[in-house]
Amino acid sequence: MAGTLLLRGMLIGIVAGLLCFSFLKIVGEPQVDRAIAFETQLDEAKAGAAAQALIANGLPVLKEEPEPELVSRRVQAGIGLFTGVLVYNVAFGGLFALAFGLAYGRMGDFDPRTTAALLAALGFIAVYIVPNLKYPANPPSVGEPATIGMRTALYFSMIAISLAAMIAAGMLRLRLLAGHGPWNAFLIAAGAYLIVVVAVCLGLPPVNEVPAEFPAVVLWRFRIASAGAQLITWTTIGLLFGALAEHVLARPRGAVRYSGKGRRGGAGRYGEGPAERSQAPLV
Repeated sequence: MAGTLLLRGMLIGIVAGLLCFSFLKIVGEPQVDRAIAFETQLDEAKAGAAAQALIANGLPVLKEEPEPELVSRRVQAGIGLFTGVLVYNVAFGGLFALAFGLAYGRMGDFDPRTTAALLAALGFIAVYIVPNLKYPANPPSVGEPATIGMRTALYFSMIAISLAAMIAAGMLRLRLLAGHGPWNAFLIAAGAYLIVVVAVCLGLPPVNEVPAEFPAVVLWRFRIASAGAQLITWTTIGLLFGALAEHVLARPRGAVRYSGKGRRGGAGRYGEGPAERSQAPLV
């Protein structure tokens, strides 16, 4: 069954990838082009200023040959974007299926669709929303190349901490259910999660390498496009996977047996009654 769910998760990842690619091609790529144009203008302005300084000091100006373009912008915005987005979403769909297998039956007495939807919503908050509040997405041309390693490490550290805090909050909620009830248990767990992530956000160093001259509209639209693509991925996989998982986990009608007297007072027999599904954990 785990293999069946994994396959379905990856297939749904293909659907999510196609939707994401279409969205990013229409909404995201124009902002990347504008960011690259800004970077080119900035580099040309720096080169011009350096040349003027050399001339003022009576030094010769050496003309540098442009570096060869390894991958054309057209390829990056076309097959490159398509391949990257599709591979990411297929892998993400498989990981979501594995996470569903661990979460189903442990999050509470929820059916597969509700479990998948809750898992997607909580994952979207923990993996994308919270880390991006601390380290928001920037266009590829923004940032110092020398600090890319540090920025990447900080971003993934924020993801790991936020995800671990979300899992711990979920476990805390389950432990508090019996003594405090569903609503109070949820509020306490949510409060604990917020305390942890706010403390971590305040403790981690800030990163702000966006040039002051960078167009604010381009930056805002790029971040909206990034958030929209993630929302499409999480929503598509959460909703479609729940529907397919419900079909996989439902028992065939012929396998349902009523022992003793049925609900209508008849003798128990095979083949009557609605399909049933197990609420036990899959893993």
